[in-house]
Amino acid sequence: GVRTTVVGITDQVAGQLSLNLADLNQTQVGVIQINARTLVTDNNFRNRAIQNEILDTGDYEFITFTPTGIEGLPPSAAVGETVTFTLLGDLTIRDVTLPATFAVEATAVSDTQITGSATAMVNRADFGLQIPSVPSVANVDEAVQLFIDFTANAS
Repeated sequence: GVRTTVVGITDQVAGQLSLNLADLNQTQVGVIQINARTLVTDNNFRNRAIQNEILDTGDYEFITFTPTGIEGLPPSAAVGETVTFTLLGDLTIRDVTLPATFAVEATAVSDTQITGSATAMVNRADFGLQIPSVPSVANVDEAVQLFIDFTANAS
């Protein structure tokens, strides 16, 4: 009977970013992959349900976001400046791929490092994600908020 927000966390996220602070119109974002097998919450029973029954990580190890466009980037940015923009793309969870939009806030910490966060809302039922029926869980919202905190380092 108590409303609870559950947070799943992993540090197993990979992707590429190419940008020139002097000309952000050239910015490119590569495919972003999250290892779903490494998502953890504050509860081991929930972790097993997420991995084995909801996300079926035995068959679908990665959640993938394939960018298709960037909207709202300013023409340029300086070190220390925070910019906001929208990243459009295709999100694949298990075997379902649907369009998704991330609101992104990013800061050029230095000439070689960008930090930021991105958020998107998705409907879990759209991806065929069914919650197992268990006595202690009354219901789970259809809307799921995705958060990614990131640090991109020049290589």
